[in-house]
Formats: sequence, structure tokens, C-alpha cells
Amino acid sequence: MTLETMMGMLGQGFLTSLALFFITLAGALPLGVPIALMRMSRIAPVRWLARIYISIMRGTPLMLQMFAIYFAPFYVFGIQLTPDSKWQACVAAFILNYAGYFAEIYRAGIQSIPRGQYEAAQVLGYSRTQTFWRIVAPQVVKRIMPALGNEVITLVKDTSLAFSIGVAEMFSTAKALVASQRTMVPFAIAAAIYWVFNFLVEVAMGRIEKKMDYYRD
Repeated sequence: MTLETMMGMLGQGFLTSLALFFITLAGALPLGVPIALMRMSRIAPVRWLARIYISIMRGTPLMLQMFAIYFAPFYVFGIQLTPDSKWQACVAAFILNYAGYFAEIYRAGIQSIPRGQYEAAQVLGYSRTQTFWRIVAPQVVKRIMPALGNEVITLVKDTSLAFSIGVAEMFSTAKALVASQRTMVPFAIAAAIYWVFNFLVEVAMGRIEKKMDYYRD
């Protein structure tokens, strides 16, 4: 097999990895907001529900969560699995897992804002909604960018876990090529692609963080 053919096959696998990456971000980033607000709720049952959810998502392996979501419909409800079930279970597991991590990052950022800023906004006549979106939110975004960036980079690498339930992403393609061609070249190419993409993500997150520099502490 030629190098060009290997690159083409790995490229197809990388497109699947990219799809999983962007779908996870599109689902987990907004889902983390209500979970974070529930985590800070004054209503004890709501607060504890969010804490249990976050604890389970962060305390159990993502791979185990994928298997649970994939097999639960069949073993619990007797629903027959379809060819799309693997992809659907993978996406659901990634979104639910990363929403738990993002929720904790959001919570830490919101709670890091000094209470005095809320009081000053109240004196100036701002409503709670105006205070959050005009004063608190911009500062929170700036403060959580480093932690958020770390999670996004981790997500890029975690997409390789999708192979465990049979999703043909880049790592599983590289693994199959190594086994069939008896060469480590596919692994080296996959590693380079992961690194380049992570580097681009790091640059993008750095630029966003730099643009937020006018929100000084």
C-alpha cells in the first residue's frame, strides 16, 4: 500500500474524529451552563442532583460510559441496535461527559467573581440579568479560558476512544493499517495529525484569551 493511500484512509478517519470533536463542543459547551447553575442552586435537591451527575461523569471512564449508553437500550429496554447506534452512543457519551467537566469550569469561574462587583452593579441600578451578561460573564470567560483550553485539547485526543465501540475514527484506521501493513508509519502519521490539530486549537484559544485581556482583574 502506498503512502498516498494510507494518507487518504487516515484522512477519512480524521473527518470522523473532527465531526465527533465539533458535535461534542456544540452540545457540551451549552449543556454545561444549566448544570453549573444547578450546581450553585440554593435548592438542595437540585444542587445535589447536579453534584451527583458531575461526580459520575468525572469519576467513571468515558469508555465505560460509551459502552453503557450503547448497550443499555438493548439490555434494559429490549430495543434492537442499528448500524447508527454506535455513532449515536458515542456522541451522547462524549457530550454528557464533557458537559460535566465544563459545568465545573463555569462554576469555578462564576464563583471567582468578587461579591463586591454584584453589589456595585446593584447600586448602579443594574438588574440581575444585566449584571451577569455585562459585568460577570465577560470576566468569567477570560478567567476560564486556560482551563477550557485544556479540556478542548483533551477532547481532541479523547476522540480516539471512539474505536472501543467500533466507530471508525482516525486511531482505529491507523491501528488497522498497522496490523495489515506491518509498519508503524500509520501511527506516526496519525500522531502528527493529532499534534498539528491540537497546535491549531491551542493557537486559536490563545488568540481568544488575548482578545479578552481588556477585562483585567
